[in-house]
Amino acid sequence: MTTTALTQLLEEKNKWRNALQTIKQLGPDKLKVIQATLPVVKEHGEAITRRFYQGLFEKHPELKNIFNMSHQRSGHQPKALADAVYGAAANIEDMSKIMPVLERIGEKHRSLQVKPEHYPIVGEHLLGAIKDVLGDAATDEILDAWADAYDVISDVFIRMEDAMYRTTENLPGGWAGFKDFVVDKKVAESDVITSFYLKPADGKPLVEFLPGQYITLKADIPGEEHTHLRQYSLSDRPGESYYRISVKREDAHDGDPAGVVSTYLHSKLQEGDTIAITAPAGDFYLDVAANTPVVLISGGVGITPLLSMLNTIAAVNPTREVTMIQAARHGKVHAFGKHVKQLADTHPSVKSFVIYQEPTQEDQAAKSYDQEGHITSEWLKSALTLQADTDYYFCGPRSFMHAVHKQLKELGVPANRVHYEFFGSFGNIE
Repeated sequence: MTTTALTQLLEEKNKWRNALQTIKQLGPDKLKVIQATLPVVKEHGEAITRRFYQGLFEKHPELKNIFNMSHQRSGHQPKALADAVYGAAANIEDMSKIMPVLERIGEKHRSLQVKPEHYPIVGEHLLGAIKDVLGDAATDEILDAWADAYDVISDVFIRMEDAMYRTTENLPGGWAGFKDFVVDKKVAESDVITSFYLKPADGKPLVEFLPGQYITLKADIPGEEHTHLRQYSLSDRPGESYYRISVKREDAHDGDPAGVVSTYLHSKLQEGDTIAITAPAGDFYLDVAANTPVVLISGGVGITPLLSMLNTIAAVNPTREVTMIQAARHGKVHAFGKHVKQLADTHPSVKSFVIYQEPTQEDQAAKSYDQEGHITSEWLKSALTLQADTDYYFCGPRSFMHAVHKQLKELGVPANRVHYEFFGSFGNIE
């Protein structure tokens, strides 16, 4: 896979943007109602979306097969939906202003197989939730205006996602819906992370992807009442004969239950077994057309999309400067450390740093890390050559993401040079 081929893939992928050239217009009177009620909807946003999901699943329990029910219990999904509804309504006059958000949601929907027939169901229960939460304050005039606003917003998503579906299916090796893959290899990368090498069961060529993207995996687990869908980043570069995902086993911790799917994959899914996935998706990917410096900052299993980027640069653009910073608790849970070190040793343009929060005696004896503790802005300033044209990509746990984002801001890195991926539901980086 060459840089030119990856650039062409990006151009094909972005054809969905044409959907924003024609957008339904909200009438001026209804626009005024939306603008006047936005503060109230924002204030009660999470209550509205919690009520929305409650009503949706009561009437349409089959939709539990699409939504991540763990994120429902944690409250992450209702908050993410509340932010999305408010953001779209606040920018309904010019939705091109929130194009990155639209892309993120559209890619997620395409990966999860959200279809046009789902939107009227969502609209019905969203309006019902607004009425239930706001009570008598939700007059017929207000509900009518929000119904029209939802029609405008859903029309954009339906046309945008239709373009995404068609592009994915028409690419060489592309497919519609879920496709069976065989586990060709299963490799333990650390005490908690295992890689699964997946090859198409039909033996056909793979559709290419952009380094940093993910697939959606469908797990029908014995004893579970509904299907589980999970997104996993592709952890190797495009152009191989397989897709690789590297999954952290989420054990029970601090009152949170063990991860249903990750535990199943680690303990039950074996070489030779079949699993269904959708074609690669996602809005977090390497700018493959650029030749400017790159810094990749990972926390724990957040290394997976960044490793795809690193491997791609080393393979197709080996003179591009790239620095990989890997943060982990200690060496036993640190995945791909030897691989990254080997790349750094054999590629002059690749630099690598390792930070262990709690290094073991074995780590200390082997001197297998560069810094103890956490990443700080002071350490970043001392370790990196801060250049105006450097792009920073980072991924990891939520607290790690917030910290890195804050540190990059403190160092004066421009917002357009900062790129990140939240695992699971979308989060607010601030």
